[in-house]
Amino acid sequence: MTTPSDDEELAGAEWRRSSTSSEHEHGVEVAIISGPRWAVRDSRDPDGPVLIFTEAEWVAFSLGARAGEFDTEAGLDE
Repeated sequence: MTTPSDDEELAGAEWRRSSTSSEHEHGVEVAIISGPRWAVRDSRDPDGPVLIFTEAEWVAFSLGARAGEFDTEAGLDE
């Protein structure tokens, strides 16, 4: 959930697109905001919802992604 102060900070955030997405493809965008916290949004809907992760949450997510925990081969599509 975002707060009004988060909304102001997100408006000025420097969003970076996933390295797996080309300039014309849709994907995930990430911005580092105060805290530090990580904001994540869908590039197809830049004015849509934003997920905000604490540093510990972001590290856990990043390590899981690198380890393949979210790959469909890991059983997510079952």
